[in-house]
This record gives sequence, structure tokens and C-alpha cells, in this order.
Amino acid sequence: MNAWIKSLLAPPRLWFLLAMLCLLGVGGWFLLRSGAPGPAVSEKAARQGRMPVGPAKVAVELTENQASALRIAQVGRTDFELVTQSVGNIDFNQNMLVQVFTPYQGRIVSTAANVGDRVLRGQLLFTVDSPDLLQAENTLIAAAGVAVLQARTLKRVIENLRGGGGAQKDVDQATSDEQAAEGALRAARDTVRLFGKTDEEIDRMIAERRVDPILVVRSPIAGTVTQRTAAPGLFIQPGNAPAPFTVADTSTMWMVANVVEADSAALHVGQPVKVQVAAFPGRDFDGEVAVVGASVDMQTRRFMVRSEIKDPDGLLRAGMFATFAIKVGEMAGIVAVPDAAVVREGDGTMTLWVTSDRRRFEKRTVKIGLRRKGFVQVLDGAAPGEMIVTEGAVFLSNKLAASPAG
Repeated sequence: MNAWIKSLLAPPRLWFLLAMLCLLGVGGWFLLRSGAPGPAVSEKAARQGRMPVGPAKVAVELTENQASALRIAQVGRTDFELVTQSVGNIDFNQNMLVQVFTPYQGRIVSTAANVGDRVLRGQLLFTVDSPDLLQAENTLIAAAGVAVLQARTLKRVIENLRGGGGAQKDVDQATSDEQAAEGALRAARDTVRLFGKTDEEIDRMIAERRVDPILVVRSPIAGTVTQRTAAPGLFIQPGNAPAPFTVADTSTMWMVANVVEADSAALHVGQPVKVQVAAFPGRDFDGEVAVVGASVDMQTRRFMVRSEIKDPDGLLRAGMFATFAIKVGEMAGIVAVPDAAVVREGDGTMTLWVTSDRRRFEKRTVKIGLRRKGFVQVLDGAAPGEMIVTEGAVFLSNKLAASPAG
């Protein structure tokens, strides 16, 4: 045994042992410097709160002046409306769209309105030289003359009878003729009245024995002239398309949309609708669902939904591209943050900046859901009551990216 120890302490082997001990000491020193303790040490330090367990948190520290430029608020809860959205086109309300024809044939003499003009009910649209009206007025004047003649005849035979120079049968015959003449006159007046002539105009024709063959065609409703084919000299007939004028009541318009089949169960007549068009960004036009299509298109798997939209100012135009939102339900107590608080990172993830002392800000990845009226639903990653940056989150992301560690 002593011989074996003496052999180890021999000079060559002694130097070898010393070298090995030095190497072991240096290796241990590097392990301590690298901060890589063994599992037992790490767990103990973590339990004492001196060393984090898991991935390191990404944070940014700001000065007091920098932090004052941010807006910070608590994560809260709000109510979200469940809506179905779709796209479609604005159209005239076909139930309030009137094609204005002349009731009798004739040749157009003049026109008094153009496409786009607003007209009132009863306002002149165009006039027609009508041979039917001319004939009716001639019949009226003749019937008026016969009625006057029969009235004078009846008066004369009555006076003769009273004076003893006549017979009762003459009075009876004259009375019958006078009543027939009065009936013919009433019928002639009614016929001319159907052409749009007033009683005053009819009385003037009879008194002056002068006809007026000009048929006046007026607008049956108040609205906007949407189409005009009438022109002076054009011969027109009742009911022959195209109509000389088309007038639409634009106080209500239609919005016709094709909605995906999956939303069919959530839609029904009478639901409120909010419509937006590109011409008036940020403005909602109110309406309600009027018709839900009874069939689904086999090619597109969509069905028609027609809504009546209120437009008292006449701002909407037929053919406008529009979007609508229909409320189909409501979710209460949703965890939500303002839109500006959520930052979309380069890899597509969504993040919030959370703080507890308004100086140190931690970036946290979140999962978002619905967006409604400037708020975003947070499905995971934030809890009510936590303080987050609601304005200036992009500044923090840019500062982190510009830092050497970032």
C-alpha cells in the first residue's frame, strides 16, 4: 500500500493529478458564471421568488415622460351584439314605383319634367293632343245645347197648356225629352271629367262653346322622375311600353342582398337593419327586413333578403353597392379591449401591453374574437381589471423592435 502511494506521488504522476484538479476547478467556475444551476437549485430559487421558471417575459421600461404620453385603462366587460352581415345593392322600392301612361292615345305636345326632377303629386308631367278628348268635348257641347233646347220646349208647352192652347200629352213628351237631355249632359260631363278636366273647365267649354283637346297627364305620386321616354311629337297609346314617365317614391328604398345559406335560420321579416354605402362612410341608414327568400340558389348556396330602407333625404341611389348588418342576438359580459390596444405583430400574432406600475410594460400574446363598435373581444390572454395600454401600444412595439435585445 505504501508503495502504491509512493508511486502516485512520483513527480510525473503528481503533476498529472494537479493538472486534472485544476481543470475540474475551472469547469466548475464557468458553470457558476453561466447561471445554469441544477434542477434542485432552480426549483428552490423559484419557490423563493428569486428566479423565474419558464420563458423570460418581454418587457419595456419607459421614463416618466414617455409613459405620460400613453393612455392606460383596465380590461373591462361589455355587451356585444351578434349580427349577420352581407353585401347587396340599393334599388327603388318597386311597390312605390309608378309608370305613368296616358289614359288615351294621342301625340305628345310638351313635357314638363326631366330625369332626376322631384315632382309633387298632381304635378304636370306632359300634355297630349288627344282626339278622344276632342270627341268627348264635342259630345259635351252638343249635349249641353240639347239640354237647353229641351228645357225651353218644356217651358213653352207648359205655358200653352195653362193658356188652354195645348195638350197634356205634349207636356209629358217634353218632360221626358228634357230629362233625357239632362241625363245625356251629365254623362258627357262625366266623360270629359275622366280626361282630367275640372268642373270649372267644363263649365267654361259649355259657356264659350270652345273645345280644348289638350290632355294633361299629372304625376300620381310625389317622388323622383327615374325614367323618361316622352318627347314632343311622339305618338303614344295607353299601356304600350315603355312608359312616357316613371316616378319613384324615394322616401324608402330597397336593399337586395344574397345571404349565405348558413344564416337562414337567424333571419326573419321585421328584423332591424343597418345599411351603409361607400358614398356616406360612417352613416347608418335604418330599415327592416321585408322579404326573406323562399329558396336557395343551387349554384351560390345563397338566398335573397330584401329590406326596406328609410331615406327621407333622398341620398341613396339605385344601383349603389351596400353592406348591411342584421342583429340576430346579444352576448353579455364579454371581456373586451379597445381596437387600438391590440397590435398585430409581423408573425400574425395579436399582442397587448400590460402594466402594473405604469413604468414597466409587458408584451402579452392574446387570442381575439369578435369586433364591435371599436372594441375587440379577448378570448385568452387578458383578464378583467388588468391595466393595459389603450393608446400608444404601437409605440411600445416599435421601441422593443428598435432595442438591441429586440
